[in-house]
Amino acid sequence: MKMREEEIEKLRGVVRDCLSKHLYSSAIFFADKVAAFTSDPADIYMQAQALFLGRHYRRAFHLLNASQIVLRDLRFRYLAAKCLEEQKEWDQCLLMLGDAKVDEHGNVNDTKDCNVMYLDKEGEDREINISSAICFLRGKAYEALENRAQARLWYKAAIKADPLCYEALECLIENHMLTSEEEASLLSSLQFAPEDGWLSSFYSCLIKKYDKETVVEAKFTELEKQSCNINPSDPSFICTLKNNTDLLACKAEYYHQCGEYQKCFELTAILLEKDPFHMKCTLVHLAAAMELGHSNELYLMACNLVKDYPQKALSWFAVGCYYYCIKKYDQSRRYFSKAANLDGTFPPALIGCGNAYAAQEEGDQAMLAYRTAARLFPGCHLPTLYIGMEYMRTHSFKLAEQFFMQAKTICPSDPLVYNELGVVAYDMKEYNKAVWWFQKTLSHIPSSLSEMWEPTIVNLAHAYRKLKMYHEAISFYEKALTLSTRSLSTYAGLAYTYHLQDNFPAAITYYHKALWLKPDDQFCTEMLTLALVDEARRGVDPRNESR
Repeated sequence: MKMREEEIEKLRGVVRDCLSKHLYSSAIFFADKVAAFTSDPADIYMQAQALFLGRHYRRAFHLLNASQIVLRDLRFRYLAAKCLEEQKEWDQCLLMLGDAKVDEHGNVNDTKDCNVMYLDKEGEDREINISSAICFLRGKAYEALENRAQARLWYKAAIKADPLCYEALECLIENHMLTSEEEASLLSSLQFAPEDGWLSSFYSCLIKKYDKETVVEAKFTELEKQSCNINPSDPSFICTLKNNTDLLACKAEYYHQCGEYQKCFELTAILLEKDPFHMKCTLVHLAAAMELGHSNELYLMACNLVKDYPQKALSWFAVGCYYYCIKKYDQSRRYFSKAANLDGTFPPALIGCGNAYAAQEEGDQAMLAYRTAARLFPGCHLPTLYIGMEYMRTHSFKLAEQFFMQAKTICPSDPLVYNELGVVAYDMKEYNKAVWWFQKTLSHIPSSLSEMWEPTIVNLAHAYRKLKMYHEAISFYEKALTLSTRSLSTYAGLAYTYHLQDNFPAAITYYHKALWLKPDDQFCTEMLTLALVDEARRGVDPRNESR
């Protein structure tokens, strides 16, 4: 029985409609008949696509592999490789995609694909370059085979081949495959179309954000102003990205990075009311709740996540966060480990596991978790930083310094790294160096000084006191008091500095303030006694004493 072209075209329309309505069995049935009538490669591809979407991966692969065009048409080859991906046959997936080399900058050298065909789909929709999709799939295969170095290069190749391939950038960022400098360099190398200016700005907000607050806020403001008039007849009806959840989640992440945890928590709470299942926002919300000690919020979040997403690492990570917050470190470690086992590319789980071990002073186990995280996520400086902190705890100051310097190389703009370098220099009695590092810390703080940075200012004051630069020390102690009035260390340091200057009344005043915070503090108690004795002696008239 012969069918006219118009009738076949109607059947093709039925297949497309079935796919759009997720009626996959119907789509497979009609696509099979269209392919049988025409034997057209485009119809064979449509049949394979229907089989793939209906989860008949082996049948789809067999159909594609049996066609004479599979190795000559990139779309056939890509779909065949996707079938192998779904079956976790990663080596076969790479073989199907063909041999290709990629350099450190993400440039692909693939001479065999120069003469291949590409059956472009009908329609006027803008497409993502098929070469970009193939590069991305290669990256996924290499990552599944635990060859992260090759995966990183292919993800870079994918985003360079087409900046619209967001998934490649997402893998590079979320899996911490690049340092902050490498991220910025990659972003600057992308060739955006003239109409994609907003996308360039959006990507710049996604990458690591350690610039000054004014710089980062300017990026957000620029992106929020991007608008689109979707109704030309009504100029007042303009849509913007100002309230976009992805953008606001990036902003919340930046607030968390700056130590503005309350601000971050309030923003993520609003976002989760609007979109309760936004995963990135959920992670930032959990992190802010942890810092603020909101155990009830963590408990509710963990319960809901485990109920809705029992197979996601984030759900069990939330349970770990709850137990960590209430200081039940054994349970928290168990759930962090479960999250890491569910998803080996989820950095917070491994770092959380290390922190739980460190909280119990199980240094060897903590080190193992941190080293694993540092190996798997070379673009994340936190595991290296925490290794340095563990060495600090065991007084291995030189080793600690080495790891802090390594963290500084990975992320040269995080003020926390400079603070730790200052602390290790102070502990090694290199006070001039300590002052230099603490000053660097303050210069790298992106936003205005908050209570989070009060210990840094106190440490700087301690270092100045050790150098007998008492006026500078007093100045920084007083600056610390403007941020927090409940720090024993600040009052004790200020009192002791005044004591060293023989300003006994001021010293006595601040020793009293310190003891008000902690009445049984031995140092302040002893020094207060000495200050009172010294003041009494100075108050005795020498002529009366001679009588």
